[in-house]
Parts: sequence; C-alpha cells; structure tokens
Amino acid sequence: MKKWITFDLDGTLMQNPFVGHVFPEIERRILLENHLLENIVGQLVLEHETRLKDGRTADAYDWDDIVMQYLKANDLQISIHVVELLKGFCVEPNIYLLEDSVCEVLDELKQLGYSLAVVTNGFTKYQLPVMDVLQLTKHFDLIVTPQEAGFAKPDERVYGSVLEMGEIVAHVGDRIDHDVISANAIQVWSIWICRHLPDSVKELSPAERRESPEIRDFILRRLERETKTQFGTLPKEAVPQEIICSLSELPYIVNGREGAKWQS
Repeated sequence: MKKWITFDLDGTLMQNPFVGHVFPEIERRILLENHLLENIVGQLVLEHETRLKDGRTADAYDWDDIVMQYLKANDLQISIHVVELLKGFCVEPNIYLLEDSVCEVLDELKQLGYSLAVVTNGFTKYQLPVMDVLQLTKHFDLIVTPQEAGFAKPDERVYGSVLEMGEIVAHVGDRIDHDVISANAIQVWSIWICRHLPDSVKELSPAERRESPEIRDFILRRLERETKTQFGTLPKEAVPQEIICSLSELPYIVNGREGAKWQS
C-alpha cells in the first residue's frame, strides 16, 4: 500500500500572484469601465465568503465565476478571464517558492519511499500554471483540487481520491482552519507549518513545540483570525499534532520517532 504525504500549496510551498497582482488588475479593468464602483475586491471576497458559509466550498474558489457574477450584477459589458490574467503574472518575482529548499525536501521525502500529493483549495486552472513555472509539478504524484474533487478543505471528502490509492500518513499545511482541522478529521498526522512562530517556540524542537505553554494561545489567535470567529478556548480538532517552522524540518520528523510510527 502506498504511503502518502499531502501538501497544501499557497502559504505552505509557494506564493501565488492573486493578492498582489491578479486582484488589483481585475479592479483596474473594472474601474476603466465604471470608475464609480467602490470596494471591488472586497465585494469579490465577500461573495467567496458567502459561498463558503453556504457550504459551497468548491464554488467558493471559482474566481472566474465570482468575477463573472460581479460583472453581470453591475451591468458591465467587459469580459475578464481570471485564468488568463494569472498566466500573465506567472513570472518571478510575482510568484516564488517560500523556501529555497522546497524541491530538495520533496525529493528527499520521495527517496524515503513516500508518494506525494497536493491537496489545495485553489482550482487546477489557477494552481497548475504557477506550479509549472516554479517547477513544482514534477515532484508530485497527484494534484487534488476542488475543480475535480467537488470539495474543498476543511471538507474531509477532498482527500477521497488519495485515500483510494493508499494511506495518508501526514498532511502539511499553513492554515489551522483548512489544513489542521481537515487532517485531524480523517485521523491523519496534522503538520502545521508556521514560519512566524514566537522566538521562544521556534527555538524548541518540533516535538517540544506542541507542549509549549504559549503555543495554544498562539494557535487560537491564528484560528480566530482565519475564521473571523471568537472561540474562547482552542477546539480539540484545531490542535496540530506537529509544528514546524521550516519545510527543511520534515525529513527529520519522518526519520524520527513519528516517522518510525508511521512506517511500522
């Protein structure tokens, strides 16, 4: 049976051009058509959030559809193809790997015998052009997105196609609400990557970090920021089973105590 390690993309392995380039260009083109419109990007994000609240987790990430609906609602006759805009911005420094060692670490994990999959909430049509330019695509055996799966994290059903092909031993991601909660829901080793841990936590080993007195409050604040919800106390399902501050720590973990447990 194959043993899989799955990865989130944006904020975990790479930076996409949406916030810094695609959204501003969408706004610029709309304002050329109607300069009286305000808070354009905010309205697009609001529609995204509304779809999430309605349980339309896959539709919430279809930015072409969201933009098209906005254009119709405001009687704008222009056509904006988000995919084409994105492809135009798929050059460095608009996009980049979050660590120089990303590809080296992925290769090392494959040499250890793991199959690697991307499980991302970004549609394939938006993610693949970025991955291709950054030379990430060749490192993965499978790419799972809501465009094909019909689900998005934290809906655990998004992992279905990976589970059909073996055992997921770990999921690595930067968001508590999407990555940690969904991994915990399917009883997969949840590895939270946070490159901005407090210094007192960062200097600890990965095994020690999850026991740090201040880490739970830090995770709670992150979860509340991600979900725009006040929890009071950190939900059990939001507690990561491992905390890393660099992808370069992953091979150490796999080769260590946890890795021995996974491979037993």
